[in-house]
Amino acid sequence: MSAAPGAFGAPLFHPLRPWLDGMPPRPDTAALAALAARAGLRTAGGLPLRFTPPRDDGLAYETRIWTRGEVETRPDNWHDFFNGLVWLAFPRAKAALNARHVRAAAGAAGRGANRDAMTHFDECGIVVAGHRPELFELIRQFRWRELFWERRRELAGSLRCFVFGHATYEQLLAPFRGLTAKAVFYEVAPGWLDNPPARCRAEVDGFLAGQLGAGRYAAPRELQPLPLMGLPGMTPDNEQAAYYDDTWQFRPGRRGAPVVPAVTGAC
Repeated sequence: MSAAPGAFGAPLFHPLRPWLDGMPPRPDTAALAALAARAGLRTAGGLPLRFTPPRDDGLAYETRIWTRGEVETRPDNWHDFFNGLVWLAFPRAKAALNARHVRAAAGAAGRGANRDAMTHFDECGIVVAGHRPELFELIRQFRWRELFWERRRELAGSLRCFVFGHATYEQLLAPFRGLTAKAVFYEVAPGWLDNPPARCRAEVDGFLAGQLGAGRYAAPRELQPLPLMGLPGMTPDNEQAAYYDDTWQFRPGRRGAPVVPAVTGAC
């Protein structure tokens, strides 16, 4: 399946921009393999990472990555292709996530809340980085109209979203009403958002790797729902205040997840 012209131009694709620019409008596993080799991607155990076709040999997906460095990647498949690109954009966090899956699976009778949360984040995760904790609090309290409309002018200079979930990237090819990601928060110092994009992305990668390695986000409820179509620029429809009256999409809900403070020494 080919992407629609201009599909990669959506703002939320920015973490993948260095690799998407120049890519053909369809999944290219050969290009992905070449990029991975050039980047020297490795698992948390130090194995070189390779993107390989699926094999029916009974080895679990995460176990295959850990023991062989092989990421099962179906050809001509956007879901798997974006998974590979996320490995390029956030290599430390993806490696930490794989290691955590393998540790959690060892001796476990079932998946459990920990692995469920890791799968949620791997598929649909997003990091909300910013220096205005009160904006995080609006997300945590499901105060969508206040966040997206009344505080709209503050968002561009105070908050940035880094999509991590590869399923979310696939969905962003054709965004739809109700598209929602699972967020964690990264509080940064004023001025951090002015850094070069590659530096910001690398620091988000390090932040996530540290949090995942430390056992944070151990249950799905620790991940905060974020309705992506409310973000400015996602759809022309949200240029009107009435858009946020849609309570099916912008739902009131439970008290949200706690804000995680910035890593010591972040810019």
